[in-house]
Amino acid sequence: MARCNVCFRNCEIKEGEVGFCLARTCLYGKVVPENYGRISSISLDPIEKKPLKHFHPGSQILSVGSYGCNLRCPFCQNSDISYSDNVELVHRNAENITPDELAILAKSMIPKGNIGVAYTYNEPLIGYEFVLATARKVRDLGMKNVLVTNGCASREVLDELLPYIDAMNIDLKSFSDDFYRNTLKGDKIMVLDFIEHAVKYCHIEITTLIIPGINDSPAEITSIAEYLRDLSEYNSCDIPLHVTRFFPRYKMTDRPPTPIETVYSLADIARGYLKHVHTGNC
Repeated sequence: MARCNVCFRNCEIKEGEVGFCLARTCLYGKVVPENYGRISSISLDPIEKKPLKHFHPGSQILSVGSYGCNLRCPFCQNSDISYSDNVELVHRNAENITPDELAILAKSMIPKGNIGVAYTYNEPLIGYEFVLATARKVRDLGMKNVLVTNGCASREVLDELLPYIDAMNIDLKSFSDDFYRNTLKGDKIMVLDFIEHAVKYCHIEITTLIIPGINDSPAEITSIAEYLRDLSEYNSCDIPLHVTRFFPRYKMTDRPPTPIETVYSLADIARGYLKHVHTGNC
């Protein structure tokens, strides 16, 4: 048995079993990423889809994902690779790729406008060792590294990655401790600490998905916007916020899509505090 250090859970994983994230296992008494180099999804995407609006706009980025996640969002749009009941099947079907191969593939796509690699789709930090090894190779080839993350990771993991990460989009799913703890099975304090540390070292943008009846109140968006404003002033930067529209997914099909007017109204409230507020999925 060994203890994992990736997030607040600090899972104690028995030999040959996996932790809560379904992707980290114990091998010979040491926690290792079982999903290392196992790619379930890969695509050349516009950088704006990450979403990043203020980092090399108009460029493309090679986006890759593996499997597993350390949250349990009931509205997950990638649940088939994040925490599917068929995770073993996902593992078997995933393609294996080395950090060198991925970096070389990214370089080959420079003529198509590619600027580097984005680690996305599932939660990349549960396999941070592969992200770190690849990011070093990508940086050596003069390209950029982008992280799309829920931010639920330890300072130890973040500090290993930060020297090689150029930009992040981080989900701030709510400003409610209860929502993080009981609905997402996460930890808001860890996410806030992640954001506050990351913003000192690389470009970050924040995404908040607006879910009807859960985090769609003016008070909620005001709390998020005030937090980002104060953080921006403290770190002498402007943190962009993406206010995005919810659609019924996975286990959360008991409510309709967020009304577009609600997204626009909340974005307008946020603009009272932040310089850059964008709407998405509208």
